[in-house]
Amino acid sequence: MSGTASPSRAASPWGVLGATTTVQALVSMAALTPPVFAAVATEDVGLPGSFVGYYTSLVYLGAMVTTLISGGIIGRYGAMRTSQVCLALCLAGLSGVAAMQAGPLVVMAVVGALVIGLGYGPVTPSSSHILARTTPPERRGLVFSIKQTGVPIGGMLAGALVPSLTDAIGWRWAALVVGAAALAVALLVQPTRPALDADRDPRKRANVAAVLAPLSMIWRHGPLRLLSVASFTFAAIQLSLSSFLVVYLVRRAGMSLVDAGLILAVAQGAGIAGRVVWGWVADKWIGPRAMLLILGAVMAAAAILTGWLAPVMPVALLVPVVALFGATAIGWNGVFLAEVAHLAPKGRAGEATGGALFFTYAGVVFGPSLFGIAVEVLPGDYASAFTLFGLAALAGGLLSGLAARVAHTREAEASPP
Repeated sequence: MSGTASPSRAASPWGVLGATTTVQALVSMAALTPPVFAAVATEDVGLPGSFVGYYTSLVYLGAMVTTLISGGIIGRYGAMRTSQVCLALCLAGLSGVAAMQAGPLVVMAVVGALVIGLGYGPVTPSSSHILARTTPPERRGLVFSIKQTGVPIGGMLAGALVPSLTDAIGWRWAALVVGAAALAVALLVQPTRPALDADRDPRKRANVAAVLAPLSMIWRHGPLRLLSVASFTFAAIQLSLSSFLVVYLVRRAGMSLVDAGLILAVAQGAGIAGRVVWGWVADKWIGPRAMLLILGAVMAAAAILTGWLAPVMPVALLVPVVALFGATAIGWNGVFLAEVAHLAPKGRAGEATGGALFFTYAGVVFGPSLFGIAVEVLPGDYASAFTLFGLAALAGGLLSGLAARVAHTREAEASPP
């Protein structure tokens, strides 16, 4: 070990939560910045609006790769050092997107998306590793949910700031400004590293067995397997909402880029509130798996309403519908991750989170691309795509309910008579 300091003694719990949430927010903002200015950028370089789905899928393809190896990286270099490297990769990836041009140089967007994804993958396992060591069990759902507000906070910042930056300095410079902000956060969290990385082991090595161990753990554990598959459907609709809402509102509802970006910010802001509220409700009353069942049903209804009514709905009605959509489709993650950490074998929360997130990121990889295909081939384009994905979210909620039943049965069998 490189040290013996306890994070709970050496750093304020609220400081730990603040640092991990801030890192999560900037990585999320970096990943969502290109989809926000996609309506302008794709027209500028001569690409169809549906390209944003393929971009998002590439981001999470990169994330799928690094989330599986994150356990070994975190063990060797420390969770906070891993997070700092992830932020630096966001700057590198956004620089690639900014260099995108029509023709052969469109490959820069592909490379940039993959590099951002390589940085996105280890961030959540890193924060779960830290928080699992510092959070009392009775506050786990709330604390993990607060930390996961970093994702919609990043999306809200992207929706609120990137359109104005794009209007003022162009989409290429907007990408670079967000990347520079990510690097600044990497430097700002450096003082927390000695305490939070005290458990790292420089002798730790990754091998094939270690890479596959998180997937093996998830697949052998019935409730974790069901929850992970449910997260596939939830992630698919979450990133389709984040990736396509602005393009949808600009091209089908006739909104300006700035107004559509503000609507996205509303959805992300509702996701922030949802993550905290759902975590609190799960801890206090109904439990995390029942909470996920309810969220799946509500996000299905909100998706269908958004898809069919947004182009003709007055803004006064559109805003609460989109807010409900965001509160559920963006608000489920903290409850899910807290339950994964709870079910994981002791000391292996980061590894279990990495394995579960492989399925989550798979939903993101395939989800936006399939959504883009659905828009292109189905009658009713966006309306039909939102309906299809809403039904998938409902299926995810039902899987969460089944996970609750399996877990209850296991717990009953394990209890002494």
